[in-house]
Formats: sequence, structure tokens, C-alpha cells
Amino acid sequence: MTRRTFLRAACAAAVPASLGLPALAQPAAWPARPVRVIVPFGAGSGNDIVARLMGDHLGRALGQPIVVDNRVGANGSIGADAVARSAPDGYTLFVTTNTTQAANPALMKKLNYDPIKDFAPIGRIANTPAMLVVNPSLPVRNLQELITLAKSRPGKLTYASGSAGTLVPAAMLTHMAGIDMLHVPYKTIPPALNDVVAGQVDMMFTDMATGMPQVKGGKVRAIGVSSLQPVASLPDVPPIAATIKGFELLAWYAMYAPAGTPTPIIERLSRELQAAVNHPGLRERLASLGLQPVSSTPQELADFSRSELARWGQLIRSAGIEPE
Repeated sequence: MTRRTFLRAACAAAVPASLGLPALAQPAAWPARPVRVIVPFGAGSGNDIVARLMGDHLGRALGQPIVVDNRVGANGSIGADAVARSAPDGYTLFVTTNTTQAANPALMKKLNYDPIKDFAPIGRIANTPAMLVVNPSLPVRNLQELITLAKSRPGKLTYASGSAGTLVPAAMLTHMAGIDMLHVPYKTIPPALNDVVAGQVDMMFTDMATGMPQVKGGKVRAIGVSSLQPVASLPDVPPIAATIKGFELLAWYAMYAPAGTPTPIIERLSRELQAAVNHPGLRERLASLGLQPVSSTPQELADFSRSELARWGQLIRSAGIEPE
């Protein structure tokens, strides 16, 4: 081998080694850019309020902005499908409710996502009872008076809904009380509640976070909650179970990512989410909205999601709701 040939060979061997150095370097730390949180219901809904509260905390903890993206429609399934189709890179998260993850398979004939297989659980956030509110012009002050009025006007009173968490308790009420009322569906809760305030619809079950300001402002009258105990922030509003034995329904909020999101990212998000839910200031804020803070590990949320899928399916079938 000549000296020139030897140098060429040595250079050729050195080039791949130098080119290979970046491949051995550690990948860029996550997150390196803003993180998107998809919310499947509209601005001002309880889901939206909870997502923004959690996003504020996570943004500070992660050192990157959290951008809330409301994808409304099809009972939350448009937002859920968008998450399921997103890259599992930690830059798309999902703050959602029992509607998309537990109720929709029983409410809809066709879904473009699987609530178990298409999502990586991160953690629970809160439970929420539903609150039954009526327009103040409706001549009822409690649930028994509403039942009596509905029986005297079969098919005449109207109720709105904007999610499974607001539709299912209403269907349970009509079924368990033996009354007939007209259902008026909406894409999300705030416009439904606005029409109850305006008197276009007589009543609805609303989530606590959306309904609380309207109740305290005197825009609607609260006559019952779907928990077995009164809500601390509205102690004078009785449980529906006080009138209809066995009536109980709790909706919930939780955070997920697309299936396949790397485990280290899920673990980091889980730690930060649990820290947020257990932060005294945030717990107080959630409680003021009528919510019950609940934290969990990813595995605990996975187990909970499966059990809730079965539970909500049974509730929907028992209430006589047909899939659409």
C-alpha cells in the first residue's frame, strides 16, 4: 500500500465515525416547544375550565406554553379522533371526560376511535356531580314539584343536554320518575345553558363548573345534584337521591395522550399532573367549582377507564337511550 492510498483509507474510515457522533448524542429534551391540549367541548365548558387550570400549572412546570385547542362536535368524538390520529410525541395531550372515554361507545353507532386502544392514560383530575337547573320562570322550587308539573304536562317540558354527563342523568330522571319531557340536544354545554337562562329551554343537567356562576348569579335555579351528598359550595341544593332513591351519577375529567407516547414522557406528565391536582391552591379552586379533586397513576386511570366504560354502557342501556 502506498502512502497516498493509506491516507485515503484512513480518511474514509474517519468520516463515518465523525458522522456517527450526532446519532450517539442525547435527543433534545422534551418539551422543546409548546404543547397542545385538545379539549373536545367548547370554551367555557367545565372540560375547558379544567383543562386551562391544569394547563397553567403544567406550562410552568414544563417550561413551555400549553395551548388549549377546542375541537367541538359529535358528542366530543371529533376531538377524541383528532388526538387518536396525532403523533405520539408528547406534543398533543387530551383533557377530556367520561363522555368520550366511557359513554360514546354506547351512545353512538359508529366511532372512529377506540377509547382504550387509542390513548395512553396519564392521570385523573376530578369528579363532578351533575346539577339540575331550571329557568327561574318555571314554577318549581324543588324536584318533587318538577315531577308533579311534568306529569301534568306530558311531553311539554323541555330539557337540554351538551354532553353524555348532562344527557344521561336527564334520561335517568325521566325513566326513574316516570315522566315524559322533550330532549333538546346541543353540541356543548355553554350554549345549552344560555338557552335555559333565556327561557328557550325549561331545564338541564349541567356540569358544576359551567353552572355554578349562573346559579350564584340568579340566572337559573338549582334544584338537585346527582351526588349522594350535597356539594360543599352549594350546601342548600339537595341530592336528587333524597327524592328518587338510588339516583347517583358522577362524571369525571382525566388526561390522556395518543397511544404510543414514550413512557418517560407519560411518567413526567403523570408526576406533574398529580402535583397540580394535589396543590392546595388548585384543590381549593376545583372545590369552589363544585368539583372533587382526584389524582391517580397512569395504571390506575387505565383500570378506571375500563371499569367506567362498562358502567356507563350499563347506565345508558338502563336509561333507555338508543345509540344514534
